[in-house]
Amino acid sequence: MAKNPLFELYEAGTSVWLDYIRRSLMTSGELTRMIEEDAVVGMTSNPTIFEKAIGGSSDYDDALRDLVHMGITDEEIMLSLIVEDIKLAADVLKPVYEQTKHKDGYVSIEVLPRVADDTQGTIAMAHDLFDRVGRPNIFVKIPATDAGLPAIEQCIADGVNINITLMFSVKVYEDVARAFIRGLQRRMKDGHPIDVASVASFFVSRVDTAVDKLLEQKIAAATDPAERARLQKLMGKAAVANAKMAYEAFLRIFNGSEFGDLRAAGASVQRCLWASTGTKNPSYSDVMYVEELIGPETVNTMPEETILAFQDHGNVVQALTAGIDEAHKLFDDLRALGIDYDDVTETLEREGVQKFADSLGTRLEQLDRTAVVRRIAEKDAGLWKSNGSTQTEIRERLGWLQVADRMEERVPELEALRKELVGEGFADLVLMGMGGSSLAPEVFRQTFGAPRAALDVHVLDTTDPAAISALEKAIDLRKTVFIVASKSGTTLETLSHYRHFWQQAGQKGGQFIAITDPGTALADEASRRGFRRTFLNPPDIGGRYSALSYFGLVPAALGGVDVSGVLDRAATMVQACSPSVPAGENPGAWLGAVFAEAAKVGRDKITIVAPPAIQSFGVWAEQLIAESTGKEGKGLVPVADEALGTPQVYGNDRLFVRLALPGDDEPSALAALGKAGHPVVTLKLSDPLAIGAEFFRWEYAIAVAGAILGLNVFDQPNVQEAKDLTRKVLSEGNPPTVGQGIRWAGQSGATLEAAIQSLLGQVRAGDYVALLAFIAPSPEHDRALNSIRLAIRDSHRVATTVGYGPRYLHSTGQLHKGGPNTGVFLQLVGDDPHDVPIPGEKFSFGVLKQAQALGDFQALRNHGRRVLRVQMADVAQGLARIAGLVETVRVG
Repeated sequence: MAKNPLFELYEAGTSVWLDYIRRSLMTSGELTRMIEEDAVVGMTSNPTIFEKAIGGSSDYDDALRDLVHMGITDEEIMLSLIVEDIKLAADVLKPVYEQTKHKDGYVSIEVLPRVADDTQGTIAMAHDLFDRVGRPNIFVKIPATDAGLPAIEQCIADGVNINITLMFSVKVYEDVARAFIRGLQRRMKDGHPIDVASVASFFVSRVDTAVDKLLEQKIAAATDPAERARLQKLMGKAAVANAKMAYEAFLRIFNGSEFGDLRAAGASVQRCLWASTGTKNPSYSDVMYVEELIGPETVNTMPEETILAFQDHGNVVQALTAGIDEAHKLFDDLRALGIDYDDVTETLEREGVQKFADSLGTRLEQLDRTAVVRRIAEKDAGLWKSNGSTQTEIRERLGWLQVADRMEERVPELEALRKELVGEGFADLVLMGMGGSSLAPEVFRQTFGAPRAALDVHVLDTTDPAAISALEKAIDLRKTVFIVASKSGTTLETLSHYRHFWQQAGQKGGQFIAITDPGTALADEASRRGFRRTFLNPPDIGGRYSALSYFGLVPAALGGVDVSGVLDRAATMVQACSPSVPAGENPGAWLGAVFAEAAKVGRDKITIVAPPAIQSFGVWAEQLIAESTGKEGKGLVPVADEALGTPQVYGNDRLFVRLALPGDDEPSALAALGKAGHPVVTLKLSDPLAIGAEFFRWEYAIAVAGAILGLNVFDQPNVQEAKDLTRKVLSEGNPPTVGQGIRWAGQSGATLEAAIQSLLGQVRAGDYVALLAFIAPSPEHDRALNSIRLAIRDSHRVATTVGYGPRYLHSTGQLHKGGPNTGVFLQLVGDDPHDVPIPGEKFSFGVLKQAQALGDFQALRNHGRRVLRVQMADVAQGLARIAGLVETVRVG
């Protein structure tokens, strides 16, 4: 009887591992049979394999039911199932592990994709998985990303067996091999055993898929038969040539001086593991990626069909060291044709983005199947949460779905009020509000300016005394109308502004307008003091969903905006998002699915790119996204007003959303990002008035994203914390408003440079850095803050945000405290040498600002956030110094 080629393969030095796992393989005895009859001596797995096994079999039904009833998260359910399978497989493979003296008999378990760009997260998860399984014969798989390399070294140094995965290039392989060696050297130096095992998984067939695609394009374009034949001969050669050059590097490194001391001390080499060895092109041999890659100290992990094929007709010949010169020449020939290996890598990265697109299509189909759009229209609160009382609260926050239609009939009234005020000689309008009461008016103000026959709108949402004084000097109090906007009617900042200007304007009710909910203390105050008008907003609309209600449209109309045009564009979007429209064609549902699916693959930094005419939209979207999703340790991170950079300054956590007006060309920097593999979504607006449509589209999208992610997007559970701590600071005595020089707190360091170094040294891939500026908003301060943020972005490859305090407390503050612990916070607080009193209060605006800054600093620390607080006597000098120090840290 002929010898099984699989056993011959093992004798030639290539171990056969199975690239598949399913519980019944172990429980039925099938894995034991494969060990005995098919020379299988190991297994690999990944989350995709598990997902298919769980979804495509009944093996896990009972376990799933038990885990679901425990009320744990989806991720924990998945991990529990994976760990149990790995334990079962490791136990079946344990005799192989012992018989081969720990060379084979391993099963691999992979860290989850969400930590792929997080070094510390990868290290923590690798230890967690290794400990959970509790078997010596397992590998933890870590991808060979920039963040993965230091994690690999650390885990090896810690004694964790590591399978390095997702390698395509020889350069990356060499980096991986040296990370393994450094890890072992650290163990030997510390006196620990150096019996840690490792394999380096080199992906094979995907290289041919990418290179062949480029060759096919050149073949199709070739007119000379000889040239076409020459190109044809290059097809299906790159993957094997690439692997042979990697094996050449393996021999050089592990037979050379780099590994010499470790080899003498008894350390095992890090074997090359050939992965993705199932043949994708049916015109190629179904065993080519096995036969061509046979050699000592290697592993080939194969799908079951490849194992069966090799058992049937595989030939065993030592092939890895043969034809190495031809392998190098092949890549020289490809380069001469304009096919560079960097291009191949880029193609493979784009395929990863395509997987995201495929998952998006599946998600849209699911939205249709589960009638999400119809359920939103029916105000079915069960989309977001199952708790009864929470559902009641949600139903009381869905009035934004019909508000555009409601407001259309109010337009004549608003236009009449504008004409009335202009006719009486009023020239300016000061909108006093926070968060949802101020951000939409700011978008309207910056987008449309102040047309003739309208009021010049000023938005006041700061407690900085210098900013309040500057505004007061810029207006004629006698010719100014003041809007007091507060949904609750109790917003501390807004009421403080109101008290100040009520006194400064001579206590004339005819100059004041209120926007609030029915029955609030502000509504009573407006009636008692004879305000010119009080607009009672529908109470079933939350602040961040109120752009198309009185809160957004009253100041817009008085500022001369074509409110009817805004509502007309919004009404068109409302119809486009109706239940009769399939989710794939529904602009709101589609965008929400994009947000959610991007977040699920780690692209949770929603980076908004807009032309100057509508750039302020991003500041409004910040609150909507951050306050709606930043809770329960989850959240989308909005990034607004961050200048575009080159692809090299971004991590793999971005989703770019571009707003485009007619005639706008795509920024070249954004085109480069798309080409580099970053997902870019473009939303086209018919004209600036279509900002009304975008308000609704984004509100709808966030509602859909929340439903997919399991978040109640209508509450803000952590916002109150900073408010309570502010009041606590005030109750304990007014904090000082002035000091000397620069002071700091929150990080160790005898100098400011050391403190900044300490903070930025904690930044990891996938984090974001937020600048929290309790200073007067101004163009000069904007420029200074932007120089700091871009220096941090470019040097650390992380997203950056900028927020003026206390505005951000009503915008991104919820995300900072309730979202994932990926934020790194630099709070910048200016002293207030020239203060402004608040009538009727024991504290001034300067004291209030300082208390708010201290309160939020304490709230961030209470949540274990990484934060540095810097207090500046001279803001301009302080910002310049910090910018210089950040550059120094960057260079260093």
